[in-house]
Amino acid sequence: MTYMTRRSLALRYLVATAMCLGAYTGAQAQAFPNKPVKLVVTYPAGGSSDLMARIMGQKLSEAWGQPVIIDSKPGAAGSIGMEYTARQPADGYTFVIGNLGPAAVNPLISKVPYNMEKDFIAVSLTAVGPNVLVVPAASPYKNLAELLAAARAKPEAINFGTSGPGSMAHLAGEMIMRQAKVKMTQIPYKGGGLAVTDLIAGQINMMVSDALPVAQHIKTGRLRPLAVTSATRTSMLPDVPTFAEAGLQGLVANNWWGVYLPAKTPKAVVDSYMAALKKAMADPDLKERFAGLGVEAMASSQEEFATFLAAENAKYTKLVADNNIKAE
Repeated sequence: MTYMTRRSLALRYLVATAMCLGAYTGAQAQAFPNKPVKLVVTYPAGGSSDLMARIMGQKLSEAWGQPVIIDSKPGAAGSIGMEYTARQPADGYTFVIGNLGPAAVNPLISKVPYNMEKDFIAVSLTAVGPNVLVVPAASPYKNLAELLAAARAKPEAINFGTSGPGSMAHLAGEMIMRQAKVKMTQIPYKGGGLAVTDLIAGQINMMVSDALPVAQHIKTGRLRPLAVTSATRTSMLPDVPTFAEAGLQGLVANNWWGVYLPAKTPKAVVDSYMAALKKAMADPDLKERFAGLGVEAMASSQEEFATFLAAENAKYTKLVADNNIKAE
């Protein structure tokens, strides 16, 4: 056998091997998922994140033909679930619903055991929802202007409940004080539910909450909404003005949720997520059920999500630094 013949045979072998490997890899990618997928929720059962995850999980299960199992990992303001997901195999079989707290704010105010840029792939923004400023039904303040006038008249006399330093309720309160140039007193609680209970009882003056925990109390007249933090009015509370409409320009502070995968998850698997999310989040039933939770369902591209995250990080980095906000 001549040298050229041996070389030709060797080249043919290499080409054939590469083709086989490529076919195998492609088959593996197309097969995803071929077993149940785990969806990590970073907050306790019954809250907005948990309810959205269960609805989304059902639709993704239908799209993939595989069960999506909810795995609750609450604690440390959402950081426990994020750390858990970051440590899972990068094969696509574990993903997490990250939101403003653990994905953007927690790393700014405390030392967390994960790095959002190094440990995760930000796949898609999946929901955005406003917060609402509420006061007790017996409150003398009928609108935002009256509340802010009272705060200006007696600095720090008006207090607001939060679920702790760095929570959305706290950050929104800081935004209000910054924008309106008033001073109020934060009353931190171990959970938002406890703050709502005291608010209804008139133990605190006001609170900024996501819509779901207070919507029923607004309907029954136990709480009075003064303004929502979105740029436009929300369909859940169509009669409640935005902060801009109520006289405080520039205050927009939405909650948001998105899908994250462990870093180094193969592109083919990420693409499978993108295709499934695009289908699931456009489902009319899902959109209606999300709207009932006070949020808008969506599926962004990775580029759109990255741009959104950059803007959110810049906004809250400045807010945290300017007001020296730290976790307890």
